[in-house]
Amino acid sequence: MVGPFQSDADKLAAVRQAIPSLAAGIYLNAGFVGPIPAETAAAMAEMAAWERDTGRAHVDSIPDVMQRMAEARAGVAAIMGTDVSSVALTHSTTDGMNAATLAIDWHPGDRVVTTRSEHPGGLGPLYALRSRGQAAVELLDVGADGDDARTIAAFDVAIAPGTRLVSLSHVSWGTGAVLPIAAIADLAHARGALVLVDGAQAAGAIPTRFDDLDVDFYALPAQKWLLGPEGMGALVVGPRALDRLTPAIAGWFSFERVDGQGTAEWWPDARRFEWPMFHRPSVVGMARSIGWLSMFVGLDFVYGRGRATARRALDRLAAIPGVTVLTPPDRMATLVSFRIDGWPAAAALEELGRRVFAIARTIDALDAIRISIGFYTSDDELERFCAEVALLAAHTPESLPPRRTLAMLGEP
Repeated sequence: MVGPFQSDADKLAAVRQAIPSLAAGIYLNAGFVGPIPAETAAAMAEMAAWERDTGRAHVDSIPDVMQRMAEARAGVAAIMGTDVSSVALTHSTTDGMNAATLAIDWHPGDRVVTTRSEHPGGLGPLYALRSRGQAAVELLDVGADGDDARTIAAFDVAIAPGTRLVSLSHVSWGTGAVLPIAAIADLAHARGALVLVDGAQAAGAIPTRFDDLDVDFYALPAQKWLLGPEGMGALVVGPRALDRLTPAIAGWFSFERVDGQGTAEWWPDARRFEWPMFHRPSVVGMARSIGWLSMFVGLDFVYGRGRATARRALDRLAAIPGVTVLTPPDRMATLVSFRIDGWPAAAALEELGRRVFAIARTIDALDAIRISIGFYTSDDELERFCAEVALLAAHTPESLPPRRTLAMLGEP
């Protein structure tokens, strides 16, 4: 069992025992979806069984639903270093990015500033605004290389009069570079713009305090670094946005009181940005995963070991002749992107998957492999992975010796 007072070696062993899917291969893709702890899966199964056997329709279940949602919000608040009143539940990071973007009262001639390295989940709502003629979108070619001075200078020029929103990632999903969010937020606020952050590759991966960043919105997912279920996320909303904006999407959950007679009293806090019903087992799973990370594994271990292990992976890969690492070592989180000379990224990843059962992904726009290093990744796994990368780098796809296979003979 994972406990808060174990040695690091004992804790790592217990963590790996508590996450069964780590035995299925070298899990290097939490940046897409993280492994789920057995405890989380059990809690979700228990709730699903209760719904199956007892039913979901009795009105007496409503207070329980509200309590479960409150627990999930409290978990996000603890991870994000903010008050629970700032947290709204969503179904994904993309949900949060859309809800925040649409809350602004857009007019023709308004502007949004973002970067070319954003994930489609962040770019999508901006392109939708542009398609409707509601805002011009300026795309900056900065951020992904970790050059803070160049990034800040570019935003300084771009945040011109008419800019209503600055929308950008905390950690670049392509290269893993950490962007200077607080400095960019200072520029934006001085010129009257709001700041929306895509935290998909940061929340649960690196220490993040929403209040210290001084941004207006921070969208995050449950299923990546927080090891929760898919279909859940959160939007953290700052006081500046709460004072100025009314949600463009609303439902029963958005109001403290609402009826068909004209009564519509918004929640005074971030809950006004909640509108749909949530899958109850998933709400439970989100809260359980965050609680497990916070109270049993410990956030110091999660953040400290995750980043230290990622840095060892970067250094090991960078030392291999024929490997080019794209992640800036002085501005990295827990993603490492790299190329192998002579190998298309997709072909290299397929070969690595066959040889060491590596579970990672490619970044097609960069023709690079991206690995996600978690606090649960063992040193042995990293060494086996990097050794195979070195083997590929010493060959081409045509010259690599074929991997030995075992022929299984069945009955005729």
